[in-house]
Parts: sequence; structure tokens; C-alpha cells
Amino acid sequence: MNTDKLIIGKKEFNSRFILGSGKFSLEMTKTVIENAEIEMATLALRRANNAGSENILNYIPKGITLLPNTSGARNAQEAVRIARLAREIGCGDFVKVEVIHDSKYLLPDNYETAKATEMLAKENFIVMPYMYPDLNAARDMVNAGAAAIMPLGAPIGSNKGLLTKDFIKILIDEISLPIIVDAGIGRPSQACEAMEMGCSAVMANTAVATAKNVALMARAFKLAIEAGRSAYLAGLGRVLDYKAEASSPLTDFLQD
Repeated sequence: MNTDKLIIGKKEFNSRFILGSGKFSLEMTKTVIENAEIEMATLALRRANNAGSENILNYIPKGITLLPNTSGARNAQEAVRIARLAREIGCGDFVKVEVIHDSKYLLPDNYETAKATEMLAKENFIVMPYMYPDLNAARDMVNAGAAAIMPLGAPIGSNKGLLTKDFIKILIDEISLPIIVDAGIGRPSQACEAMEMGCSAVMANTAVATAKNVALMARAFKLAIEAGRSAYLAGLGRVLDYKAEASSPLTDFLQD
């Protein structure tokens, strides 16, 4: 029985791999969810608010927690409007707040994100803000009612990994909410490293969607995240500086 649960809001999850579904075909979204045993997946409102046969909700298995994002929002007011629409069409109370008005670097606006977080938390949304890893901004989002904090590892879609590693570690040490790395993770090994640091979960999209074998890569991410979590719980071994130490004592052998 798995007693190590990821808890966001009041909901428990066994899986710590959250799928960003934006770059997948609808059929592939279902394949990835099944191969990686995903329990939470993002979706853009435009893909769910579709009365035709291509509604993404028809491709996400029952029991998956939907995490609509506010992609396209340029300020807090737009993010709130998108979140409300997602709730109205049946996507539930979870929401990933994403506020970006910088079209060149696609970096999140922490100030507007905190404002949207406060507004949505007052409406009983379970708010998971996507943010640039800054301790003061993260504290503002905690005070605003966030259920988790989602710092970027690297620019969206870059697959560059944990470029903001040191700043994420500060959030892990200082923020009591789940810290979920979102954006930039490019390899399963990088996801494993994030979990070894103490992150609560990892979100990935581009790294899986651009792999040659998407289903196999999804499985690889699942296993890497599980391995990283186990290593964190076990407690990583110490690191020695400038010297070696034999794993088995040689003193008695050398004295014989």
C-alpha cells in the first residue's frame, strides 16, 4: 500500500508525474496517460470548450484530475475569466494559473500571477500558480491561498533542464506547500534530480511530446520520478571533498 501520497488541496495522488498535454495529439494524450499512469493532466480551455468530436475531454480517461491552465492570459483578470469558464464547462476546481505577457521569453508575470491566485482562491479554486522561482513572490502566492507552487526549471519548451536549480532549492527549504517543477525539464534524469532535491512532483510536456517513442519516454519519466522520490526519502549519501574512502576497510589486510 502506498502511504507516500502527493497532497494538493485536500486531494491525494499516488503519481507525482503531472502531464502537460498541450503538445500532444488527442489520441496520444490518452496513450501517454496510460503508459505513465498519470493521475493529473493539464488542458487548455480551447481544447475542452469544443462541441465537436475533437474535445480533449473525450480522450482523457475517467478518474484523471483535470488541471485547466490559463494559457493565453496576459493579466490577472484574464486568468480569472479563463478559470471560471473552465469550471463552468465541467473541468473542476483545480487550476494552473499561467500569466504571460512577454511574447519573446514567455516568462511568467509573478505579480499578476499572485493577484490571480488570491482572486481564485477566494472563489474556492485549488490554485497552482506557475511562476519564476523567487522566494518573495512564492511567499506572496502562499499568502494569497495557493495550494502548490510551480516554479519553472527553464524557459517553456526549451528542454534545458534545471537552470534555476538553486532558486528552486530555496523554495523547497522555505515554502511548506508542494513544490512542483514545471517547464524546461528535458530528460528523465533531470526529473529524477528535481525529485532528489525534494520537489513534490514534476510536470513535463515537450520532453515527452518530442521524443521518438512518446509512450516509452512517458514510461521513462514515470520511473525516473519514482526513483528520485525514493532517493529523497532514503536520504542521499554524503559527498566527500578531495579524498576517497574505501567501501571496505583495508587496514587489517595490509597489516597481515
